[in-house]
Amino acid sequence: MAVPTPKPKPKQPQSYIWLCCMLMLMWADKLDLLSATAILDPEGFLGHPVNAFKLMKRLNTEWGDLESLVLSDTTDGFISNLTIQRQHFPTDEDQTGAAKALLRLQDTYRLDANTISTGDLPDPEHQRANGNLKYFEFQLEKQKKAEEDITQKEKEGGKKETTKKEKSKKKVSIPQVPERKKYEMLCRGEGIRMTPRRLSRLFCRYYDNHHNPMYVLAPVKQQDEWDHPYIVRFLDIISDKEMERVKQLAKPRLRRATVHDPLTGKLSTAQYRVSKSAWLTGYEDPMIDKINQRIEDLTGLEMDTAEELQVANYGVGGQYEPHFDFGRKDEPDAFKELGTGNRIATWLFYMSDVAAGGATVFPDVGAAVYPQKGTAVFWYNLFPSGEGDYSTRHAACPVLVGNKWVSNKWIHERGQEWRRPCSLNETD
Repeated sequence: MAVPTPKPKPKQPQSYIWLCCMLMLMWADKLDLLSATAILDPEGFLGHPVNAFKLMKRLNTEWGDLESLVLSDTTDGFISNLTIQRQHFPTDEDQTGAAKALLRLQDTYRLDANTISTGDLPDPEHQRANGNLKYFEFQLEKQKKAEEDITQKEKEGGKKETTKKEKSKKKVSIPQVPERKKYEMLCRGEGIRMTPRRLSRLFCRYYDNHHNPMYVLAPVKQQDEWDHPYIVRFLDIISDKEMERVKQLAKPRLRRATVHDPLTGKLSTAQYRVSKSAWLTGYEDPMIDKINQRIEDLTGLEMDTAEELQVANYGVGGQYEPHFDFGRKDEPDAFKELGTGNRIATWLFYMSDVAAGGATVFPDVGAAVYPQKGTAVFWYNLFPSGEGDYSTRHAACPVLVGNKWVSNKWIHERGQEWRRPCSLNETD
């Protein structure tokens, strides 16, 4: 029996092939122009949230269109190469995340679509800050007036005593600024500033941690950032070489940051924490061990019981909404598996400057600390009594423009018994 001759594959019309070629050339020219701009400064180019979103969209959505164009008339090797490269590209989830990040930035920083698309993005000293400052002043004035009214009524009552329960009810009725609003306003550089009297009590100094031998001849530069809670910043405390090494070690391990779920007790991702993180141990690289020792020398706290150095990268819209670093009384098992007690203090390195956004803010007290490459900030999460300092509730504002790199050390209670003695006063 004669074997039937396979029918030849019908050729595409010349007009279709011409159209495909023209579309591919236009697409290639467009990408060449974008690539040439991006290559000059990759981090700067992708630091703009719109550029980051468009890259996600091109590699996830438009790449499929390109594949469709070439599938009809090309070699198997080329198609195979396209498929291999595709596995390294962003997914639908990445593209959706980038779109949500744009919406988050518009909401937090009060930007209209035209402003964010043209790149005319404000910095923390934006002119609207002064206008919105009146909101805080108005709320404080209302609160002050309410307190005065309560005091006046108590005086007029004369012999009638007001019980503690009645007082607490009246205090609850005093208008308060919602935390979310305070958080977003601080991210925009708005809010109440310190009074001149409080500012006069903040100092800069050369610091050797009570004549620590490592720093007697070469003390470090330290400046006060806030009084209550007491937050200090160490300047020029980590070198460019060290920062690059930390990033180099962390990049292959970066994964979506997780949070502790109080219901399940497990770690999971959450929309209120958008960043990637990795953990670095002191025994795997001498430089990490050296950095850990520096933190111990300057804080006087034991590092053997501290958590490993956590490195975090916040890209477009990256943020961490208001949270506590320490475990509260309603979550007694928060760090049980570590066996080192609660988180007594936080040390935070800033390993990059951020063009706009990305501040560390403390909504309860109105403090805002801005990223400054090569510096570190430090504060205690617990009072000497072991009670949590609730004024340390803080947040990482969304990155508006740029790329934010930080690394932090969470220091625990165990091992600090003789280094930071307990106090009988709960809020000493």
